[in-house]
Amino acid sequence: MDKNELIEKINELKKKKNAVILVHSYQRQEVHAVADFIGDSLALAREAAKTDADMIVFCGVDFMAESAKILLPEKKVLLPSEDAKCPMAMMANAESLREMKKKYPEAVVITYINSSAEVKAESDIVCTSANALEIVEFYKDKKIIFTPDKHLGNYCKEVTGADIVLWDGYCYVHDEFSIGDIYIAKHEHPNCVLLVHPESPKDVLDIADFIGSTSQIMRFVDENAGKLDEDEGFIIGTEVEIGKALQKKYPEERIYNLAEHAVCTQMKRTTLEKVYESLMEEETEIFVEESIRIKALKALDAMLELSEKLGSK
Repeated sequence: MDKNELIEKINELKKKKNAVILVHSYQRQEVHAVADFIGDSLALAREAAKTDADMIVFCGVDFMAESAKILLPEKKVLLPSEDAKCPMAMMANAESLREMKKKYPEAVVITYINSSAEVKAESDIVCTSANALEIVEFYKDKKIIFTPDKHLGNYCKEVTGADIVLWDGYCYVHDEFSIGDIYIAKHEHPNCVLLVHPESPKDVLDIADFIGSTSQIMRFVDENAGKLDEDEGFIIGTEVEIGKALQKKYPEERIYNLAEHAVCTQMKRTTLEKVYESLMEEETEIFVEESIRIKALKALDAMLELSEKLGSK
């Protein structure tokens, strides 16, 4: 089948099976075409929590589908690409976190949503890049263990002044951004505003014009598109799909990716064909052991409740 036929078949299956397709912003543009909702981790978690669909097809990576299953155990949750596993999530494990908690028994454990269900189960609260600053600020009077992203954790530490013990994990896509990338981008595209994701290294964050999550970067462009001078524009310092999506949305704007090497290969493993096959065969189904799910749910619920209270966006 060609692309249009696949989209038509997927939409037919969605209706027939009362399924909802949640798509992360880093997914291929072709996958965006069948999405019921597109967003970052916080937005997708919120959407998953309130869906009345019988089936959730999660076009993202493993921890995202796991989070949906934790929130909605009665739903059938499918991950179209079985090997779409987040490397950062695999950098933390429950056993090591338990050992760290013994060293700092008084600490609050704040875990980035890019983590396994087992690690979430050992945590007090989950955060995303969109609400991490606000959550750390809320707990900054206590010692904090922040896992697994050292760059996001350090950014929160610097901004809030919180006493944070950092885990040695990172997102390989953002960790590879460098001062060299910025020099080249600024040389090729002068007068452009540099927008960078907080999963990036400190030296990159230090010279960014704006630091924010995927949704916050996109919102910044939404709010400023059409307001810049003719020779100005935006350099997007996150996964390349965001720059592509923004350029498609605003074809008259000067929008450039900070570096074309910023590709999450795990996200790109999901294709229209795999979404169709997943819906047709109802594979690969995600399961979370119930005792782990209940503990992880407390941490996810804590995030959703605090985010609503703080008005996180």
